[in-house]
Amino acid sequence: MTNVAIENPSHTSAADDAQLNASFARQPILNRDGMLCGYEIKVLEPAMPGSADAAHTPADATSAAAAATASAQIEPGTEAAPDTDADAQANRAPDPAQLVRRAVIRGLIHGNLRGALTGHPAYVDVSREMLLDDAILRLPAERFMLELSPSIVVDDALILRIVQMHGRRYRFVLDDVTQPNETFAKLLPYVEVVKIDIARAPAALLPKLASVLKSAGKLLIASGLDAQADFETAHGLGFDRFQGYFFARPQTSMTRRVSAPRHALLNLLQLLAGEPTVAQLEAELKLNPVLVMHLMKLANSSGLAVGHKVTTLRDAINATGTDRIARWTQLLLYADGRKVALEDDPLLQLAATRARFMELAIERLPEAGRDEADAAFLTGVFSFVDAVFGGSLESTLNVLTLSRPIQSAILQREGVLGLLLSAVEALERGAWDEIAMLCERLKPLTVEEVAQMGLAAGAWAGVADRSAEGLERIED
Repeated sequence: MTNVAIENPSHTSAADDAQLNASFARQPILNRDGMLCGYEIKVLEPAMPGSADAAHTPADATSAAAAATASAQIEPGTEAAPDTDADAQANRAPDPAQLVRRAVIRGLIHGNLRGALTGHPAYVDVSREMLLDDAILRLPAERFMLELSPSIVVDDALILRIVQMHGRRYRFVLDDVTQPNETFAKLLPYVEVVKIDIARAPAALLPKLASVLKSAGKLLIASGLDAQADFETAHGLGFDRFQGYFFARPQTSMTRRVSAPRHALLNLLQLLAGEPTVAQLEAELKLNPVLVMHLMKLANSSGLAVGHKVTTLRDAINATGTDRIARWTQLLLYADGRKVALEDDPLLQLAATRARFMELAIERLPEAGRDEADAAFLTGVFSFVDAVFGGSLESTLNVLTLSRPIQSAILQREGVLGLLLSAVEALERGAWDEIAMLCERLKPLTVEEVAQMGLAAGAWAGVADRSAEGLERIED
C-alpha cells in the first residue's frame, strides 16, 4: 500500500483505461418512519481479463492498460520519465484483479448509478483488497457507506487503512452480522453502523445484541425483511434502518396514508381504460377535489405549462393529455399522503421504477411498438397492487379491467411480459445468475443492459416530481 493517493485521490491509473464494466442493482433501505433513506448496492463484477467469461472484454484491454501506465501515473507538473522507464512500465502487465476492482470503483461513481440513488447514500460491500487500493479514495465519502464483511481478514494493515480513511470522513458498516465473533469484536470500534440479518440471527440473542449495540452508539440496520412481522420485531427492538421488501407486501401499510380515496382513483382508471371525452374526465375529476389539485399542479409543471398558467380543469386535462393522466393516476395509487417527497416514498418509487424498466426493456425486443410498451408499463405498475388494496391480487386486477396478457404476466409470469417482470424482480434482489438465464429467453437483452435499464428507470422515478416525465411532487 502506498500513501500517494491519500494526498491525491483523483489520481488515476491504467485500470481506468481498461474497458471493463461492472453492473449494479439497488435495494431500498427505509428509516423508522417507513421512508427511503439509502440503497444497498448489489455489484456484478466484470470477468477478469483473460478468463473464459471475458468474451465481452476487448482482447487487448490488459496490454492497452499497461501501455497507458506511464502517462497515467505521471503527476501534473512533473516531467515524463525516460523512454526506457516508460517501456519497462508498459511491459509490466497490471494485475487483472486490480483492473476488476477499479472497474467497480469507476462504475460506482458513474452518472447512471448516481442518478438512481436520488440523493440517498449508497451502501456497498468492499473487500480487503479494494480497501487497500488507493483508487477507492476516488469515491465521494459523503455518498457511500462502506460495508465490511464478517469474513474479512483483520490485521494491523487493515485497521491502519480504516483509521486513515476515517480521517477523510469515510464511514463503515459491519455487514451481515448474525452473532458476535472475533472479527466483530475487532471491527466494532471502527464502524458507526451494524447491519444484522434478522432471518439468520438467533431470535433469543437479538434483544440483548440490539440493546448493547444501541448503548454503544451504533446505528442498527435490520436486513432480510420480507414480512411485516419481521419489520415489527426489528422496529420494536429499536433498529434504526430496515432493508427488504416488506413494504411491498399486502397489508403492510405501516403508517401510510393515501393521498386520495382509492375508490376514486379506481373509478378514474376505469374511465381512462376507454376513450373518455374531456367532458367525461372533467366530471369524474370534479368528484374529488384532491385529484383536481394534483392535476392542476401537474399541468402547471415546467415541462407542460408553455407560456401561460393553466387555470381551469378543462385546460389542465387538455395540457396534460389522457395518456399522462392515466400514468399519473396509476402511480398515485401507491403514493403516501404524509407530504412525502416522491423520491422518499419507497412503494411509489418501486412501482414507478418497475413500470419504467418494463417499458424500456420491451422496446429493446423485436417487433415491440407503442401498444407493447404501454402494456409493459401497466404490467410493472400493477404487479404488486395488492400491497395497496390487500386481498386477492386476481380480484383487484379484474376490477382494473386489465387485458388477459397483462393479468397472465402478473399472476403466472406468462409470456414476454411475464419474463420481463421476472427479470426486474431478479434485478431487485441482485440475482445475477437468474437474470442471465432470463436473458437467454429475452434476446437480444443482456445482463449488462438489464442492469443499465434498472438504473435508468430508478433515476426516472426519482426525478419525476421535477420534470414533465412523471408525477409532480405529491403533497396534500
